[in-house]
Amino acid sequence: MAKVLAVNISEEKGIPKEPIEKGYFEVDHGLAGDAHAGKWHRQVSLLGKESIDKLDMEKIEGSCNGIFAENLTTEGIVLYELPIGTKLKIGETEMEVTQIGKECHLGCSIRNIVGDCVMPREGIFTKVLKSGWIKAGDEIIII
Repeated sequence: MAKVLAVNISEEKGIPKEPIEKGYFEVDHGLAGDAHAGKWHRQVSLLGKESIDKLDMEKIEGSCNGIFAENLTTEGIVLYELPIGTKLKIGETEMEVTQIGKECHLGCSIRNIVGDCVMPREGIFTKVLKSGWIKAGDEIIII
């Protein structure tokens, strides 16, 4: 079963996000209170634990959830193989995949902390089609 491991948020761009108990995801906006939310095609970022596990994370103390600035840390689904346009039901929400990977910007604090950034290769982005709450443990279903 594909599921959400963590919901993560930050008030600034370019820094790791902190896990929260649950998050409210708004149509045409993204995670309420998150720096990356807004009316654009990269409202929500997702990264799989399977992708994170490919890197040497021994330098990181504690949880790696949110370390790559992803809003949703997932498990049990190969996110970067989903075609653009794929619709997902996650918790109470519905989302559509809009982008696979991204260009990593110079001075990326995440790359500086970890030594590599997997988000440009294996992270995905979605836009919110139906508002609702998402929490750790929620199932991810391809519609």
